Amino acid sequence: MQEIQIWHNPKCSKSRAAMELLENKNIDASVVKYLEQTPTKEQLIDVLKKLNMKASQLLRTGEDVYKELNLKDENDEEKIIEAMVKNPILIERPIIIKGKSAVIARPIENLEELLK
Repeated sequence: MQEIQIWHNPKCSKSRAAMELLENKNIDASVVKYLEQTPTKEQLIDVLKKLNMKASQLLRTGEDVYKELNLKDENDEEKIIEAMVKNPILIERPIIIKGKSAVIARPIENLEELLK
């Protein structure tokens, strides 16, 4: 099986649920606590390609910093990625990466589909 990586926030119930699912399936995933090990710009661009989405779609819009940085009307992908590198709390979670594919495990069924 391909190596699996999870961008994890232990304080997030969805992220903990994804970890639990991986553990229940005896999948030894590489855990990246992305709030402590902030992804680089290149890593974010790579994950966005694997997710097949724009940076704006990966933003957590309920975060205070989202409002403070006025990202609602931002269309410049480069600026959004830079904001996520500087403020990783803006990155939606949990992200699970398997080979050339990735999903946001919201809902958890997305992870189930990736593991098939």
